Amino acid sequence: MSVDPVLARIDSDLPNSLDRLLELLRIPSISTDPAFKKNCDQAADWLVADLQSMGIDASKRETQGHPMVVGHSDGPGPHLLFYGHYDVQPVDPLSLWHRDPFDPEIQDTPKGKVIRGRGAADDKGQLMTFLEACRAWKAEHGTLPCKITFFFEGEEESGSPSLIPFLKANADELKTDIALICDTGLFDSRVPAIVTMLRGMLQEEITITGPDKDLHSGMFGGAAINPIRVLSHIIAALHDENGRITVPGFYDDVPDLPDDMMAQWENLGFDHKAFLAEVGLDTLAGEAGRSALEMLWSRPTCEVNGIGGGYQGDGFKTVLPSTASAKISFRLVGQQDPHVIRDRFREMVSAMLPPDCTIDFISHGASPASVMSVDNPAFDKARAALSDEWPDPAAFVGSGGSIPVAGYFQSILGTESMLIGFGKDDDQIHSPNEKYDVDSFHKGTRSWARILAALTQG
Repeated sequence: MSVDPVLARIDSDLPNSLDRLLELLRIPSISTDPAFKKNCDQAADWLVADLQSMGIDASKRETQGHPMVVGHSDGPGPHLLFYGHYDVQPVDPLSLWHRDPFDPEIQDTPKGKVIRGRGAADDKGQLMTFLEACRAWKAEHGTLPCKITFFFEGEEESGSPSLIPFLKANADELKTDIALICDTGLFDSRVPAIVTMLRGMLQEEITITGPDKDLHSGMFGGAAINPIRVLSHIIAALHDENGRITVPGFYDDVPDLPDDMMAQWENLGFDHKAFLAEVGLDTLAGEAGRSALEMLWSRPTCEVNGIGGGYQGDGFKTVLPSTASAKISFRLVGQQDPHVIRDRFREMVSAMLPPDCTIDFISHGASPASVMSVDNPAFDKARAALSDEWPDPAAFVGSGGSIPVAGYFQSILGTESMLIGFGKDDDQIHSPNEKYDVDSFHKGTRSWARILAALTQG
């Protein structure tokens, strides 16, 4: 089956495709707020109906939270799983939006036409690029080019509490040759990207307690232990003078970046000074001797995300605090085990406590990194297909963030994932005035059509 008529159909049907996206964007499917539960059901129903309109066997599956949508379409060749999420972030602060977040529209901007509205880029616009590519295939050829399972969840923006139980309960139905995830972005406006590594996450909160009450520093200062001073010492000890993390055994399972991947990243021409300048900075921090992309995509981190203790109101209070706390996160890579890192971190911190201090730990989550095997021929086929659509060749890249579903597909379904998305850094996802470029939507749809052709031919 030729992809050329499919691409032509996508071009001619773009106005209708945008109308369908706007219809989905009007549904306020905010998963984290119980007040919008019916709207999440409505979005799931909308997707079921849209899949069924293409002749796909689709249904809404109830969970303890918001429903999943699952659809199946038979066909030759490989079996693909496409994943997206239909839920969106809350819109607060509403006062910063220039229009109703759920009254989307196509707007002209100095950089081109954009789709403005909550969920436009994260993830309804991205999800619909794939559905529109499938719609064009069906319209031109009467069938899809291969067997496809569609899987959409409604809790991604609220921690996906139902995802793991659903995957385990339905693993046989959802296992495929490869999974496609459209929740990422372009490297820049000209370079499409396939994310092949995602960092994991470990989040720890520590509270150090010294005296049983806040003390007057004039009466007790010097004689009594100060938990903030203890905490400061611990935080300072987490990195050495070269920016390396000092938790024992921390780098045991951190792999070196392959030479071919390093060469790809160097060819991207990433300007770290311009990157930092956008946030008012100038100097590259972190591990000495590492490039910015290495540190952002393939190296682990330890960051202090918040500190509390003592008097923090207006004016001054000479208090010696009873407690001091910090929230500390680790981004993990390779085969680092978040539970092993957590144990070693806690052992290290506990060993640094002086007399008269105790420590409490609270875990706020632990998930491993995901590393995709680019030895699978599907990755090179998809990269070539993307390169045919965009001005510059596609690249295999890393991601500094975490997308846990890719790891769950690996560990529960035994399925590798390709993460391909068409968002841009200025899409303002999770923020007021979210947008998705019409060009991203259009070329993203064409990209999926090309990828489907590439994965199913030869």
